[in-house]
Amino acid sequence: MALERLEGAGGRLMGTSHRQPPVRQLVHRVREGLGQLFDIPDGYEVVLGNGGATCFWDVAVYSLIERRSQHLVFGEFSSKFAKEAKGAPHLDAPEVIETPPGTHPEPRENPEVDCYCMTHNETSTGVAMPIERLGSSEQLVLVDATSAAGGVEVDIRATDAYYFSPQKCFASEGGLWLAVLSPLAQERARRLGSSSRWVPGFLDLVAAIDNSKLNQTVNTPAVATLFLLAEQVEWMLDHGGMSWAAARSRQSAEIVYTWAQQSWFASPFVARPEDRSPVVATIDLDPRVSAEEVSRVLRANGIVDTDSYRKLGRNQLRLGLFPAVDPEDVRHLTEAISWVVERLHHEDSD
Repeated sequence: MALERLEGAGGRLMGTSHRQPPVRQLVHRVREGLGQLFDIPDGYEVVLGNGGATCFWDVAVYSLIERRSQHLVFGEFSSKFAKEAKGAPHLDAPEVIETPPGTHPEPRENPEVDCYCMTHNETSTGVAMPIERLGSSEQLVLVDATSAAGGVEVDIRATDAYYFSPQKCFASEGGLWLAVLSPLAQERARRLGSSSRWVPGFLDLVAAIDNSKLNQTVNTPAVATLFLLAEQVEWMLDHGGMSWAAARSRQSAEIVYTWAQQSWFASPFVARPEDRSPVVATIDLDPRVSAEEVSRVLRANGIVDTDSYRKLGRNQLRLGLFPAVDPEDVRHLTEAISWVVERLHHEDSD
């Protein structure tokens, strides 16, 4: 439906300067809608810029981490932010707390760090972790929420930067980063930006904050991405907001994990039920069943992107359970996987 509405609105929006009213009104819809969805407190700001959540790691390295950060690493994406901080010549080596894929580490208070860097949902492994504030009032809590935002409930007050891209739960496209920033995070960015630290213009968080308050971005954004994001946020709000969206993903997750536990060939990769993601399910398959072959057959029949994360190297399916996916479609997907596996296994037996 959102794509159909984009087709109708395209003539008015596409190709329009991002400083003109039609696009600024679109940015206002996004910021206003996300503010309602996350129930942001007074003083918090919804800020956006180009480049995706990967770009925001570099934004944080220049504009939010003052000297040293702590990183919880439990998969590919959480490790990448730690790597960026470690490589920054103006920062001290970060504290890295790492656990094996399929688990998540616990943060620990450290007075020597000024930022705690967490991941709400590790997209590569299907592990979700609770988000709670820790440390002093001067230490920031930065949360990568790319695959969680919009599908997993969060108390935004426990964070200072809750950042994400819109291509997962928000059913849009990549290429943008969005961050809900606390007053403390905004103050930190302004203080670091006015110090002797050099900040590349593209990664200048203060410029992003100031432009977002004017309902625009520093650089030209992908207008179609903004439109689809605005439509998805308003769809969520119209149906009950964050609690409704999160419940919808949990329903899909219950379908998948129950199916896997009752199947002879599938099992949840994440051992502890409380750590299993409600938005990205990782399902291990019996060694006698090739996950690569199952995904190939599904793709040939129009069911795409069930492949495991390549660097994890497991015989595994990875399934998106985002709010835009109807739980009944998820049920049909599990039935389709079972159908394919039974026939492939029968062929192998013959």
